[in-house]
Amino acid sequence: MAAILYLLLALPLLLLFLFQKHKKSSTNASLPPGPPGLPLVGNLFQLDSSAPHRYLWKLSQTYGPVIFLRLGRAQVVVVSTAKMAEEVMKTQDLVFCTRPVATSTTRLSYNNVDLAFAPYDAYWREMRKICVVHLFNSNRSQSFGPIREYEVSKMIEKVSGSSLEAKPVNLSEAMMSLTSTIICRVAFGKRYGEEGVERSRFQSLLNETQAMFTSFCFSDLFPVLGFIDRLNGLVGRLDKNFRECDAFYQEIIDEHLDPDRAKPEQEDILDILLQLWKDRSFKVQLTFDNIKALLMVIGQRFDFIKTTLFLFIFLKKYTGAATVVWAMTYLMKYPIAMRKVQEELRQKVKDKGFVKEEDIQQLPYFKAVIKEAMRLQPAVPLLVPRESIQKCSLGGYEIPAKTIIHVNAWAIARDPESWGENPDEFKPERFVGKSVDVKGSNFELIPFGAGRRICPGIHIGLATVEIALANLLYAFDWEMPAEMKSEDLDMDVLPGLTMHKKNALCLVAINRV
Repeated sequence: MAAILYLLLALPLLLLFLFQKHKKSSTNASLPPGPPGLPLVGNLFQLDSSAPHRYLWKLSQTYGPVIFLRLGRAQVVVVSTAKMAEEVMKTQDLVFCTRPVATSTTRLSYNNVDLAFAPYDAYWREMRKICVVHLFNSNRSQSFGPIREYEVSKMIEKVSGSSLEAKPVNLSEAMMSLTSTIICRVAFGKRYGEEGVERSRFQSLLNETQAMFTSFCFSDLFPVLGFIDRLNGLVGRLDKNFRECDAFYQEIIDEHLDPDRAKPEQEDILDILLQLWKDRSFKVQLTFDNIKALLMVIGQRFDFIKTTLFLFIFLKKYTGAATVVWAMTYLMKYPIAMRKVQEELRQKVKDKGFVKEEDIQQLPYFKAVIKEAMRLQPAVPLLVPRESIQKCSLGGYEIPAKTIIHVNAWAIARDPESWGENPDEFKPERFVGKSVDVKGSNFELIPFGAGRRICPGIHIGLATVEIALANLLYAFDWEMPAEMKSEDLDMDVLPGLTMHKKNALCLVAINRV
């Protein structure tokens, strides 16, 4: 019996090996360079799962700006310079604008009907138009300004209380709480108490989802071994997470559809999505398959609404908090930059007591600080992967169809060709007086991506980061806890989809206002 099981397992592996060997021999000469791999698994075991962006950056120092890896059955190309990123996300954006299919994202995004992971087609273009025109434009972001200002003011009050008691402030925790509260209010009009059961439930769902997104699935890289995902419990865990998220969002949708619900003072994202669902005003020319998909996701199941809510909350919560924490970490390690940005804030805002969103436009050095933090520690160091729709050429190399493309934003930030000498140095001055922005037109700085697949929620995400950081710097002076120096601050990164500081940033706040 054991011998039969062994043969059943070995046979598909042997066939896969022979297929890969034949395929590799016919295409290898024209592929980008890369490290040699092992039979069947390719380069899989060479990857550093704790910091893949660093490992891939090191490979680019040896093999160049375009490198090739094989991870099981998957062909992967990684680009590590602004020039190659522009080629992928602008010059040949249409060729590289779809997404690879993955087990976890397919399940959690209702079979890839969301904006982030849906394939590039007429359906995706219509959904993107809805998000850009109705949900995430600059006017909509401005309408949520009072929510951001109120929640930041409450955070400042809490930090001030810790300051009076001479207690260190856990800024990592404070920022996660702030961004979570803002995003929940913006998305579906709820403000959960810090110690409440619902907040705990919501947080545990997001934490589990992040773990699912980064879990290794045999079916993605070795389809013939997909049964192992069921044997090791991954499929069951993924289904459980999906059902719990679905139930959570269905409860919120039901509350919004309740005819006895009090009319809110301000529409939230879910209100707008439900109004669009009622209007049925889609104008794209659809195939029958597209129409069926739209009926499924905009019909009684509300799948598109749920997955849009989920991705909006998940990405904005984690990326916004990470950016503020990294900015404060760098400013503590570079006291001259800290002094300059605080002087600018206090000179421009004077004695108003609070930095409002309209004040931020007058703060060029402060904006440069945020850009520099986003450059050195992009919240998503490896941008969401793309996939080539057809065979094409990139950097003089042949790229087969259905090749996964990674843009290493972390590596681009350390490219001397874009940033000159000492690219690892925190130096906001490199942006002062320059027109470089973070909105996808300058490929040396792409924290939100670029091209057709750029993050549509840039305005909301950036506004939250700006007002939170501005008021922390304006209202307080900051010191290290007792017996610690700024040199003791570590820059270790927590493994995951987004790049958070591994150890919480705890600082002592000294009241100024």
